[in-house]
Amino acid sequence: MTLLKNKVALVTGGARGIGAGIVLALAEQGAQVVFTYVNDSSYERSMELEKQVLAKGIGKAKAYQSNASVFTSCETLVNNVLKDFGTIDICVNNAGIAKDNLLLRVSPEQWQETLNTNLNSVYNLTKLVIKTMMKNQSGSIINMSSIIGITGNAGQTAYAASKAGIIGFTKSVAKELGSRNIRCNAIAPGFIETEMTQSMHGNPEKEKAMLQEIPLGRIGKAHDIGQAVVFLASDMSAYITGQVLSVCGGMNI
Repeated sequence: MTLLKNKVALVTGGARGIGAGIVLALAEQGAQVVFTYVNDSSYERSMELEKQVLAKGIGKAKAYQSNASVFTSCETLVNNVLKDFGTIDICVNNAGIAKDNLLLRVSPEQWQETLNTNLNSVYNLTKLVIKTMMKNQSGSIINMSSIIGITGNAGQTAYAASKAGIIGFTKSVAKELGSRNIRCNAIAPGFIETEMTQSMHGNPEKEKAMLQEIPLGRIGKAHDIGQAVVFLASDMSAYITGQVLSVCGGMNI
């Protein structure tokens, strides 16, 4: 039995890393998954992910080029998805970047770019998809925060601020839309093996120190986040809203 049969899921930043893991996990549970990529450089990777999903023979996937940090681009995306698929049942706000640096060295441009990509994008897509969800009297919105948004971290002021903002936004949306049977939750990943964390590989001391902070003793994988998304997208979490699920191997203990 598939948990998300006939559901339409929209995932931003789905071409690689955590996003690709989410796309695959949703498709494996029967969802029709729409995912976005922002640059032409990700086109081939997006097409490969489409093929990978179709090859599994369970769900479907279709890639759209869109910039989640630009409201008009999101409008076009949502209109196209509704035209092509008829509805949106699940929205996963996953698009994000990290511009790590000490605060003294963070330029106004870097600060703004981080907030635009990580936080403004969540506003953009959520505002646009809830119209359809309110009409349907159902929906699940899942926002990708970070363990850094909870704990903070030196050298990541912009990233931490954007991810903490997502948590406040999530709780507020949950309170606003709960009466319409629309749930809104956040996931706070810890260290996940993606291109963003590859800089730690090849540095045994740094990697050892990091693993000592994780009770489960390993770096997470995109699939781990994908499974958490499936849970929050499905009826298994029908009575859960406004929560932050930390998928971090216990490093927040």
